[in-house]
Amino acid sequence: MTGAPATTAARPEIAGAGRVVVKVGSSSLTTLAGGLDADRLTALVDVLAAVRAAGREVVLVSSGAIAAGLAPLGLDGRPRDLATAQAAASVGQLRLVQTYADAFGRHGLTVGQVLLTADDVTRRSHYRNARQTVDRLLALGALPIVNENDTVATEEIRFGDNDRLAALVAHVSRAEALVLLSDVDGVYDGDPRTGPAQLVDTVRDPADLAAVTLGSASRNGVGTGGMATKVEAAFIAAHAGVPVVVTSTSQAAGALAGDRVGTLFAPMGKRPSARQFWLRYASRPRGRLILDAGAVTAVRERHASLLAAGITGVAGEFLADDPVELVGPDGVVVARGLVAYDARDMPALLGRKTGDLPPEHRREVVHRDEMVLVGRSR
Repeated sequence: MTGAPATTAARPEIAGAGRVVVKVGSSSLTTLAGGLDADRLTALVDVLAAVRAAGREVVLVSSGAIAAGLAPLGLDGRPRDLATAQAAASVGQLRLVQTYADAFGRHGLTVGQVLLTADDVTRRSHYRNARQTVDRLLALGALPIVNENDTVATEEIRFGDNDRLAALVAHVSRAEALVLLSDVDGVYDGDPRTGPAQLVDTVRDPADLAAVTLGSASRNGVGTGGMATKVEAAFIAAHAGVPVVVTSTSQAAGALAGDRVGTLFAPMGKRPSARQFWLRYASRPRGRLILDAGAVTAVRERHASLLAAGITGVAGEFLADDPVELVGPDGVVVARGLVAYDARDMPALLGRKTGDLPPEHRREVVHRDEMVLVGRSR
């Protein structure tokens, strides 16, 4: 990884990051009537090219594929049906990446496209492959441009947002900072459109935003996100040890230079292993194991492995090595882990002591090394 020089910036954790992920939203790159706004895209590219010229590495997560396809297809708004959204993405993805390639090319930079779906981060093998691809592109001097593969995705188009993807990419790429750009200056303690509101300078704990009401994600113009999704993504990255700045695209240069712009989410935990991060934030549980109170205490307080004796019920259809949720008798999720048995094998094991089981079933149901605590112990 390329190292950034020492800095006296107001936010040295951002300015000194040798590898940074930058996410830009559709509303910053496109217009509802005219598709891609080449001037705004070029202005962002100029900023990122300057960061690269300073010896730092950049991974760009860019929205805008669907929006870029609206005008060429004669559509007057973001499609509500899946097939039309996928068609718009198919047309727009080409235009978006070609525009980026031309703009970065004027700075002598080569870009590489990385299209991901939820499957690519929820499956461990795909997750590892995504990391290897991004690492190799950076090693070869290229600038990776990541986007959800909207031409084949389903849930992502209906409900998804690239903010969460950017937080996952920040961990996948082992980035040292994440910058989330949109058309909003940062996180405010109220709605600046309806009355006085103060910009939140720094968030060091979720409690810092406990009194702040954030708008839910909604489709507005050409984008799908909202401040709530950005804050959620910022917390994901911050809990994984990555500092985050949420600000407007017009302040991208200042944010990357470590200026006091937007809202900084300070790191709130140590960087977890790839497997631990994947289990907590990227895996898709295939079922549930219901635990008795004793097993909850063992897992939560002692971080012990889960044994068959502490399980009272099973829900879902899963296979060995699939991720499952561990749930207490009160319905609260305690942990997430990789189960050692198929769902069909579980009923015969429930509540039985290890010594009473056949030899082939005496191993842990979920080993502590394949488990991550969630909920109150997060």
